[in-house]
Amino acid sequence: MARDIPVYVFTGFMDSGKTTLIQETLFENDFAAGGEDKILILSCEDGEVEYDIEKLKTVNAKVATIDSEEDFNLENLTRISNEYNPDVIFLEYNGTWGVDKIYDEPLPEGWVPAQSLATVDATTFEMYLNNMRTMIMEQIFKAEVVIINRCTDDTPKTKFRGQIKSMNRPAQIVYERADGSIDDSPEELPFDINADVIEITDADYALWFMDCMETPKKYDGKTIHFLGLVYNPNDGKLRRDVFIPGRFAMTCCVEDIQFLGMKCKWDKASTLGHRSWIDITAQIKVEFAKEYKGKGPVLYPVSVEPAEKPEDELVYFS
Repeated sequence: MARDIPVYVFTGFMDSGKTTLIQETLFENDFAAGGEDKILILSCEDGEVEYDIEKLKTVNAKVATIDSEEDFNLENLTRISNEYNPDVIFLEYNGTWGVDKIYDEPLPEGWVPAQSLATVDATTFEMYLNNMRTMIMEQIFKAEVVIINRCTDDTPKTKFRGQIKSMNRPAQIVYERADGSIDDSPEELPFDINADVIEITDADYALWFMDCMETPKKYDGKTIHFLGLVYNPNDGKLRRDVFIPGRFAMTCCVEDIQFLGMKCKWDKASTLGHRSWIDITAQIKVEFAKEYKGKGPVLYPVSVEPAEKPEDELVYFS
């Protein structure tokens, strides 16, 4: 039986910091401490930062390159694997190639994807998202960790987190400043979380929803107020005392519109029409819900009033 060879996958657009992250992992994070494992860096693009080949030798690491997407195939990867016989592989993937080649097509015997990390340049993220959304989404949507680098005091971290979570909700997000240090300063929210009633405007709904779903304990016991669209189909999918208020949200184009709704328990839920509009004030309780497959925020209404449909039914990650 072939031995397992862990493959650490690094995705992201060119010059987003993949090469730097790999070298930091090897030299500063003690990944290669001891130098016993043979490490292969499989580089699929040439960025601004080059590998320090001599320094890599000190941690028993070598670099192999693949220059075209056509060459990223089972035959060529197997040849490289046999040539270098690595114990660990760091795959620096090309930001313009489809990631399905990594996850959906056969890899050489023994290769096992161990972790997927995506790098994002904070200075260019919005431009890429607005102009090349499909490509940047491909780089992010399967990443377990998304590292947003080159952050400054002006980086809209909460906005970026909402946009990334809309594409990849389970991803862990790390903010890194230009000097390589981790930016763990609190994210600023556009609403007052300590207010007696937290007022959520249409402009803030998508960010609030993502923040509440990711860090529900922060909202446990809080009271929230927003304009919501009712999901309450008469098809038996929901109990008579449950409905889902929410909003349709768009990241940057029509193709990515999604409904962001939260479970709500109310003894009068069956009186609400499907796709009706309501003005809702509710207390948030963090509790087990089968819809979340674990604990999450559940709304308990204080008041529910009919409301007029807004001029723009969509909310945005902005």
